Amino acid sequence: MADVLQLVEARLRTALGEPDARAAVTFLGTDRIEVLRFVAETGTRSGAPAGAGDEGSDGGVTVRYATLGMSAQPMADPADMLADQLRGPRAELVLSVRTGRADTDKVLRPLAVLAASPQVEGVVVAPGGSLDTGEPLWPGAPFTSVLVGAGGGLVPDLELDDPMSPVAFLPLLPMTANEAAWKRVHGAAALEERWLRHGTDLRDPLRGGVPLGD
Repeated sequence: MADVLQLVEARLRTALGEPDARAAVTFLGTDRIEVLRFVAETGTRSGAPAGAGDEGSDGGVTVRYATLGMSAQPMADPADMLADQLRGPRAELVLSVRTGRADTDKVLRPLAVLAASPQVEGVVVAPGGSLDTGEPLWPGAPFTSVLVGAGGGLVPDLELDDPMSPVAFLPLLPMTANEAAWKRVHGAAALEERWLRHGTDLRDPLRGGVPLGD
């Protein structure tokens, strides 16, 4: 387990640089979850596809929060009678937001809650799925839920020795309550297309919801 997490942290450092802060959260009956904070002097490309990288020209500062510990065990379908300790999908979560408009560091505990959900609730976190914290991601945030984006972009997947599956680093895209409800009806791809069409700044910590009626 420790070897996997050491490799995961090394991959995060290679892709995102040195973390400038980290915090650890432990929930009853679960392994320790850490959240690492990385700061990048880069812009946000308005209207970038969900989970896109840092390309942009507005000169903003993006902060990234990455979990460390979720991938220590493979995720298992709760319907499975016996969990496989080696085989099964592994993932960590990455949230990117712009600084200066909200106290986004308060997202550390909600993010750790989401990372612990496979152990606590038997959830298999995968691209296109939704996760809900039941509370604002940070003070004043219009988001309590996130859309799970596809990995392999900002932080490349980490290959592990057979028979273990690779670790995917899945971007989290905050959704307003209306967006989350619309996504449940129309699907993740339709919501991502709408964000793109309207040039939605997905890293704005206080953004309004995308128009859903046109």
